[in-house]
Amino acid sequence: MNLQDISLRLDAVESRFALERLIAEYAQAFDSHDETLLRSIWHEGARLSLGEAFGDFDGVDAILESARQNWQKMPHMHHWMANPLLDIDGDKASGRAAVDCLCIHVDMGPVQISGLYHDRFERRDGRWAIVERNFDLHFLTPLANWKPVAGSETGQSRPPV
Repeated sequence: MNLQDISLRLDAVESRFALERLIAEYAQAFDSHDETLLRSIWHEGARLSLGEAFGDFDGVDAILESARQNWQKMPHMHHWMANPLLDIDGDKASGRAAVDCLCIHVDMGPVQISGLYHDRFERRDGRWAIVERNFDLHFLTPLANWKPVAGSETGQSRPPV
């Protein structure tokens, strides 16, 4: 194996870690209401398409505004991202990641949202970020009689971040 092959393999491994981190940062940003983190994972001109249930948003500012609106409707969110499948081709990549999200909705109460994200990523000036994220909603289910009995989020207010 020559030095160029090793360099390409190392880039592929580092890129995979960077993309998996972006997927996790998306979940963490929404769950912790972290606008700075949420802004950092997108390239300018990015698109977030959450479909009929949650809306479609073009540009980082619109994505952040959609997050603020969702935080008002669902002040408690807990995302679990799983099974990322990533295909990397140089400075472009695509992927899919399953999501299960437990939310407390101000009108519906506790709900479970599950689906699949379809992502496009690009590396620009050495930085990987999301350019498009499309959500395929599998289900949004109210959880009747669900009530936490212990933990930091058993009350109505959000704990400090």
